[in-house]
Amino acid sequence: MRKLVLACTALVLVLTPAQQLISQARDWSLNATVIEACTCPMFCQCYFASQPAGHHNHAGQTEHFCRFNNAYRINKGHFGATRLDGAKFWISGDLGGDFSKGQMDWAVLTFDKSLTKEQREGLGVMVGHVFPVKWNSLTTAEGAIDKWEFTKDYAVATLDGGKTAEVRLRRQEGNANKPQPPVVMNLRYWGAPRNDGFVLMPNEVQAYRIGPKAYESKGTNGFMLTLDMTSKDVGAK
Repeated sequence: MRKLVLACTALVLVLTPAQQLISQARDWSLNATVIEACTCPMFCQCYFASQPAGHHNHAGQTEHFCRFNNAYRINKGHFGATRLDGAKFWISGDLGGDFSKGQMDWAVLTFDKSLTKEQREGLGVMVGHVFPVKWNSLTTAEGAIDKWEFTKDYAVATLDGGKTAEVRLRRQEGNANKPQPPVVMNLRYWGAPRNDGFVLMPNEVQAYRIGPKAYESKGTNGFMLTLDMTSKDVGAK
C-alpha cells in the first residue's frame, strides 16, 4: 500500500539548516536519468521563462500551470558510505502559475519501496540541491516504481502499475535528420551543473491519478535527460 508522509518529518526538497550541515559534511555524488513529462506544450517554456504555458478552462479563462511527472533512476551514486546505484524515485507536482521568485506550488516525492532508510535520507538531501526551490506544499510517499525503461523510440515509467502515476513518451517521426529523437544541448537542468542534453519525445500520456490534485495530459511535453552532480559542486557555489 502506498504510504504518504508529511513533508515536515524530514525528507524535503527544501534543505533545512540541519540537512545543509549533513550535506556539507558528507561526500556524495549523483548521476541519474529522468523520464519526464508535463502539461506544457513541447518544449516546456518553464526552462526559458518564469511562467508556465496558459491553459483554457471550462469558464473560458486562462490558467497557468505546469503539472509534471519525473521518474528517476540513479545510474551511479552514493551518499557517504550509502550506495545508491539503481535506486528509483518519482516526483509529481505543479510548478504553479508564477515561479519568478523561486516559489513553486506543490510536489510529492515518492521513494521506491525497496529503498532503505539511509538511501531515502541521502536522496532527500541530494534532491534538495538538484531542486533549490521552495514549495507551498510538499510531501513524501512510498510506492512501487515497477516499470522504468527506454529505447531510442520510446520511454515508459509507471508508479504502482500506473494506478498512482504514469509517463509514456514516444519519438515523433519526421522531425529529426536521423531516426532518433532531437536533442537540446547546453541548457541547464535546475541546480545540476551537468547534463547530456534534453532528448525530446512528446508524451502519449502523463498522469498523477490519486487525491484531489490528480491530473492527466496527452500529447504534451516530454523528454529524457541524464544529470550529474556532486557535493563538490555545492561547495563550489
